[in-house]
Amino acid sequence: MPERLFVCTPSKLGAFADCPRRYRYSYVDRPTPPKGPPWAHNSLGASVHTALKNWYALPADRRRPEALATLLKGTWVREGYRDDEQERAAYRRALGWLEAYVETLEADSDPLGVERVVAVKTAVLAFNGRADRIDSRPGPEGPELVIVDYKTGRSGLDTDDARGSQALALYAYAAERVFRRPCRRVELHHLPTGTVAGHDHTVESLARQLTRAEETARDIMAAERAVADGADADEAFPVAPSPRCGWCDFRRHCPTGAQVPGKEPWAAVDRHADG
Repeated sequence: MPERLFVCTPSKLGAFADCPRRYRYSYVDRPTPPKGPPWAHNSLGASVHTALKNWYALPADRRRPEALATLLKGTWVREGYRDDEQERAAYRRALGWLEAYVETLEADSDPLGVERVVAVKTAVLAFNGRADRIDSRPGPEGPELVIVDYKTGRSGLDTDDARGSQALALYAYAAERVFRRPCRRVELHHLPTGTVAGHDHTVESLARQLTRAEETARDIMAAERAVADGADADEAFPVAPSPRCGWCDFRRHCPTGAQVPGKEPWAAVDRHADG
């Protein structure tokens, strides 16, 4: 019998790469352990992403900066903030980011895809993921695709972040096969600073990222088989202590994570405001 394909998204692969124990809590244990409270920075990011999605859903002649306040209000997620004052301040910052960002866009130009799902199968993976935006831009030999990922979190993103992102590389690999056009460039658009960190992949560098993803998938399937055969789940999915532990949804259920002081749900928004 051929080995089954590992069905995955970038976040599923990333969870195991960050901490196998977190992967187990998220995808293996049933029932899934209760998560902690929602994070304000996730609410902020989701609100901005959805507002941009709805911006592109408007007719081109209505894509004006004055439409953004209504779009953001309509998509605003209120969970996780410390209080109304912090939430209002976050909303004002987010609206400012959006207003500055859309000034860099061509209002009458439509991307090839917005929040577009791309999928591909390999010998190991059945991969699918939702790209924030897929642009079509002129290339030396015709139209080429560009993967655009919006970021609202930490500052200081650079070309190394774009080059090292497995998620962006997998989106590019899949998009090239879905649309049958070259897709090598990936970009991180950091809305708070208005900066773009980009990288131009080669066929070889995309292949290396795909190989890494397949190796992770094989490790996950081996761990799942081991547990099914009676191995200790804690040994099959070991914890990987790191500064991320304080931000983990499952910190309270993890003996190692529980020893790390937890972050307040609004801490990243406070930190962002200070930055």
